[in-house]
Amino acid sequence: MHALVFVPTALAAALAMDLWAAFLHGRVWHRSLWFVHASHHEARRGRFEANDVLSVTHAPFAIAFILYGCLAEPTVMREVVFGTGLGMTLFGLAYLIVHDGLVHHRLPVRILLRSRYLRTVVRAHLVHHTGLSGGPPYGFFLGPLELRRAERSLAQKSDDARGTTHSRSTSRGQRRVPNGQR
Repeated sequence: MHALVFVPTALAAALAMDLWAAFLHGRVWHRSLWFVHASHHEARRGRFEANDVLSVTHAPFAIAFILYGCLAEPTVMREVVFGTGLGMTLFGLAYLIVHDGLVHHRLPVRILLRSRYLRTVVRAHLVHHTGLSGGPPYGFFLGPLELRRAERSLAQKSDDARGTTHSRSTSRGQRRVPNGQR
């Protein structure tokens, strides 16, 4: 195996999985698959919820990619496929630990809350759960970025509704205030 190929591929695949999961979450699970995903937004009865099925849908692909990477003739394509399967698996494992463990307390991993970033991920996901519309952020590990972007957009809309603009520094370092207000 050539780590120079499969390691960067695995990292890229893990990042791509968060983007793909955000797309699926917002465009598929909260729409056409709501009848399954709704169980995740309700109080859980028992150890499992119907939504758990959605979490394992990519596992057969990841397993197949890893097996191909282990059994195929040595080529760059084999390394890329192996790295993709590895990245998908790493994302799935991280998602399981952080989402099911930290956010929804289904695993004993509270020690991970020492990480400021993971606390932010948890907060962003809880915003998704407490929102009346079940709206953004749909991403998970990139959820804090999505939340920040949504907050900025909301602030801009609020400013636009009030007829103000975001203040910018002038050449003298003073703040410009719209409409001559001080």
